[in-house]
Amino acid sequence: YAEVTVTPYTHIWQQKGIRPEEIIEGLEDGRARAQRDFGVEMRWVFDIPRNLPEPAGSWTADYAIQHMDKGVVGFGLGGDESRSPPELWIEPFQRAIAAGLYSVPHAGEVAGPPSVWGALRQLGARRLGHGVRSSEDPALVAHLIETQIPLEVNPTSNLCLKVYPDFSQHPLRRLWDAGVYLTVNSDDPPMFNTTLTAEYGVLVNHFAFTPAELERISLNAVAAAAPLGLTSAARQQMAADFRAQFAQLRQTLALQNNEASHAGA
Repeated sequence: YAEVTVTPYTHIWQQKGIRPEEIIEGLEDGRARAQRDFGVEMRWVFDIPRNLPEPAGSWTADYAIQHMDKGVVGFGLGGDESRSPPELWIEPFQRAIAAGLYSVPHAGEVAGPPSVWGALRQLGARRLGHGVRSSEDPALVAHLIETQIPLEVNPTSNLCLKVYPDFSQHPLRRLWDAGVYLTVNSDDPPMFNTTLTAEYGVLVNHFAFTPAELERISLNAVAAAAPLGLTSAARQQMAADFRAQFAQLRQTLALQNNEASHAGA
C-alpha cells in the first residue's frame, strides 16, 4: 500500500500539452497496473506547488475534490516553503478538508518551526511531510509528542537538499527517543537515488534502529495512513500482516545467530 504525492498543476503550468483529464487517466492506468502486476494498492495525495502563483491552490483543490472517486485521499503542499508560508494557502486547504481529504502539507524541511506551526494551526495538518526542523523548538516538540501528529521523515532527501550535512547531525534519533510520532519515507526516489528499502537501511546503519524499532516505525506508517485510503478492516489486516512478518524475521535472525554461535564454538 502506498500514498503517493502527485503535483498535477505543474503539468498545466508548464503547458506540456497534457489535458487535465489525461493526467488522471494516466494515473489511474498506472494504479491499476501496480495492483494487477505487483499487488500494490496506491492512493494519491495531490499537492499544491507553493512556488507557483494562484490559481495553483484553487485549481489543485478543485482537481483533487473532483477525483476523490479515483483514489485521491489527501491534500498537500510542496515546494520551497521558505518563500511561501502555509498561511498563503488557507482557503484551498479549507475546501479540501471540508470535502473529506486528509491535510498532509510539507513543513519544517527548508524552513524552521514557524512553518510547522503554520501548517498545524492554519492548514489543519493531520500528518506532516518532513517536519524535522521541529527539533529546533522545544515547545513544538512537546506539542508533537502530545498530539502524536505523524512526521514523514526522509533522511536521504534531507542530506541531498543540505538540510543537514550528514546523518550524525540529523535529529531523527532524538525525535524518536523523545516520543515524536515518526514514519520513514523515500520522498522522491529517482531524484534522490533512494528507495524505501534503502531508507530502512539508513535507520539501521546510521540511527542504530533495532528490529523492534523497525517494526514499530512500520506499524506507525500503517496507522498514519489517510482514513479514505485504508478502511479500518484493511488497516487492521495490514498491521497483523506486518507483525507476522516481523515475527518470522525475528525467528530467522535468532536461527542465524545460533548457527553463528555454533560455528564459532
